[in-house]
Amino acid sequence: MSTPNFDQLLEAGCHFGHMKRKWNPAMAPYIFMERNGIHIIDLYKTQAKLEDAANVLRNFAKSGKKILFVATKKQAKEILAEKAQSVGMPYVIERWPGGMLTNFPTIRKAVKKMASIDKMAKDGTFDNLSKREKLQITRQRNKLEKNLGSIADLNRLPSALFVVDVCKEHIAVAEANRLGIPVFAIVDTNSNPNDVDYVIPANDDASKSIDLILSTVCDAINEGLAERKVEKADEKASAENGEAPRREGSRRRVTRRNEAETAEAPAAEAPAEVAE
Repeated sequence: MSTPNFDQLLEAGCHFGHMKRKWNPAMAPYIFMERNGIHIIDLYKTQAKLEDAANVLRNFAKSGKKILFVATKKQAKEILAEKAQSVGMPYVIERWPGGMLTNFPTIRKAVKKMASIDKMAKDGTFDNLSKREKLQITRQRNKLEKNLGSIADLNRLPSALFVVDVCKEHIAVAEANRLGIPVFAIVDTNSNPNDVDYVIPANDDASKSIDLILSTVCDAINEGLAERKVEKADEKASAENGEAPRREGSRRRVTRRNEAETAEAPAAEAPAEVAE
């Protein structure tokens, strides 16, 4: 994983914040200066925070955890959909369905409804319906696909949330905070970073800025997925050879036991030396 350097962040316009009158004072630690009434973000802090977030997300992916990407603003939705699809992660680019996290079982029911309609179309039940019923069900299916199709494979709550605009997606952030789900976000100067666990201070309006940060994050996730794949292959090969897979924890326990035995050895010999 390679984190963008200062010049790449500068070229993408990541440093442009909002006008001074729209700023959130909690973002003061991430602001470098003010120029012509516009706040300029400290790109060195952007670079460091982006690297930290990418490393954590890589470990999430390596552990097989799901990260839900959220961006419903026009300039971010297409970019986010493409990046999330490239790493096989769920995403939301249409309206955030209220209660999607806090009332997850209801959302799953809606997804299952979509699957049942597909089943009707395959087993011939759909052909026995009237023209009007077919039209109503088709419209319902299209609506569900538009809003929930991208999270059809999300069978349980995500392990993390990645948000592009904290202000616009405040409901999603609030739900994640309520459930203790860690939030990663691109945070502009008009947003509140206190609601975000992993802040990436940057311009959340420019498509180039969004693209660069999402590319870095998704590259890290890809690395994590690749490492997971290699580990799975090693475990499978060990199982086929009749070897028990060696885990890190067991290795540590063996090491500690060996150290304890070594430490006890001189104590056992002490009486013999005294006797001489």
